[in-house]
Amino acid sequence: MDLSYRIAVRYFFSRNKRSFISLIARIAMAGVAVGTMAMIVVLSVFNGMEDLNRKIFKTFDADVKISPREGKRFQVSDSLIAAIKSVNGVKSVTQVIEDNALARYGSQQMIVRLKGVDEGFEQQGQLDTALIQGSLKLYGPNGTPYAVIAEGIRNALSISLEDVIVPLELLYPRTGTKTLNVTSAEAFNHITLRPGGIFFIEARYDDYVIAPLSLVSTLMEYGSQRSALEIKTIPGFSEYKISRAIGEKLGEKFVVKDRDSLNSDLLRAIRLEKLFVSVTLSLIILVAAINIFFSLSMLAIEKKKDVAMLYSLGAGPALIRKIFLAEGAIVALSGAIFGLCGGIVICLLQIRYGFVSMGMTTSLIDAYPVKLMWQDILYTGIIVVIITMIVSYIPARRAADAGQILRV
Repeated sequence: MDLSYRIAVRYFFSRNKRSFISLIARIAMAGVAVGTMAMIVVLSVFNGMEDLNRKIFKTFDADVKISPREGKRFQVSDSLIAAIKSVNGVKSVTQVIEDNALARYGSQQMIVRLKGVDEGFEQQGQLDTALIQGSLKLYGPNGTPYAVIAEGIRNALSISLEDVIVPLELLYPRTGTKTLNVTSAEAFNHITLRPGGIFFIEARYDDYVIAPLSLVSTLMEYGSQRSALEIKTIPGFSEYKISRAIGEKLGEKFVVKDRDSLNSDLLRAIRLEKLFVSVTLSLIILVAAINIFFSLSMLAIEKKKDVAMLYSLGAGPALIRKIFLAEGAIVALSGAIFGLCGGIVICLLQIRYGFVSMGMTTSLIDAYPVKLMWQDILYTGIIVVIITMIVSYIPARRAADAGQILRV
């Protein structure tokens, strides 16, 4: 062991003449431990929230989505579909028509987000985990068209899957009508469906109705036009790279986004919150580490004669500074190790047992999501090292200068 660390360890474990110096050092160590533990836990919770949101997005949103740069619709041809499927990593392409429509069930009605999908929707199995009643089939055995509706619409319209008498009606304004008369039946196109499945994800998807593409195309008079193309990628391929490749192939007329880009605002908000919390907790660790500054300053005063003796034995200022820096490092790193271990244990217990619940019966999960990442552990360790060096340098330099004066 290096001489400076031997002396620092001896100072750390020895009983000081003034016991409050040791007390301040222990308080500093406890403060760093608590701050470090809090940072690990909080950052892991933010990681869990981001991971949870990604899972929610994956339940409903496509891996890659193609939409027109201008307007609400674009012409879809066989050559366009073939060009997309030629990109390495593309598994399937689903044609989509999506717009607002009026839904009516019995005597109740509401505005919904109508999404028409082709037969590829059933093969994707995106809503399998979100289905709470019925099935995801869009057509029955006898060709009867079905709709998959969100839980929010089911509650608002009091829809019952067992009721085979009352249909779900969807209305959309006719495109050729110059003036819209809401009291006239001639002003709307109209289709009827039978509710076949109920899904629930979260509030932002509570107004969706998913229906067969052919019927929605007839309702909205889209013909061979579509509002979007949704792409399912082969597992193991990067969605971002696939979206870039498709964008380069299709040109400037289309906007191609992967799932993270489609939900970039929410993910950016989570990352900004994580950044601000990291800065705040770093300042808390700094405040706790200031006790290291005071304990080293008083230790330097108490050990003036020892430092002068070391100078007489041939020690230089660099060795003296190194001793006190090592003393600060021992205090801080001891606290950091306890804090890291405590934070990791708490996160693992939360992942395994879910002790801290969300506190809401309507939440998607019972307990707070937690995800440990080695980057956060490394970041926390670096923060503690930097703060330790900052608060330990001045007392270490003063101790070296004071020892030189006494020697002279």
